[in-house]
Amino acid sequence: MTPSADTTWRSMTPDDLAGVMTLTARVHPDYMEDLVVFEERLKLAPDGCFSLVRGKEVLGYLISHPWQGLVSPPLNTLLHTLPHKADSWYIHDLALSPTVRGQGFARQALLLAEQAARRQNLHTLLLTSTCHAIGFWQKAGFTDAPTNKAEQAVLASYDAQARLLYRAIS
Repeated sequence: MTPSADTTWRSMTPDDLAGVMTLTARVHPDYMEDLVVFEERLKLAPDGCFSLVRGKEVLGYLISHPWQGLVSPPLNTLLHTLPHKADSWYIHDLALSPTVRGQGFARQALLLAEQAARRQNLHTLLLTSTCHAIGFWQKAGFTDAPTNKAEQAVLASYDAQARLLYRAIS
């Protein structure tokens, strides 16, 4: 299916956050995060935050930022600052309304994340996948990253099958 011309990715603004929260409640009810988490990510890494919009309606979002190491941020946790020497680009969250899935918007979002990473000379995408999304991420070329006890504790804050995944940027 071809993406709709009236539905496009653009840089996220603070005005989008109400729509982001509505969408996350609908598509990630088991992984809810507080509004302050999304506000902070947007403030810290505006170049990694995008909204999929049709008119003023938020139909998807991508929250991503520079990261360092193989211990991901726990669910619903503030970062306060970004690492000074990032070695990867972390995809905090990618969500799409069921009404726009299967139209290539996820692929577009991954390209946006790759572009943001390249602008900072980073060559790896990193993310925490919940049990529900592992198949999606694997189809997108992501594989298991090595983990240690600290990362295993973080993964458990998501769900028992959550995994740290990574992919080189081509």
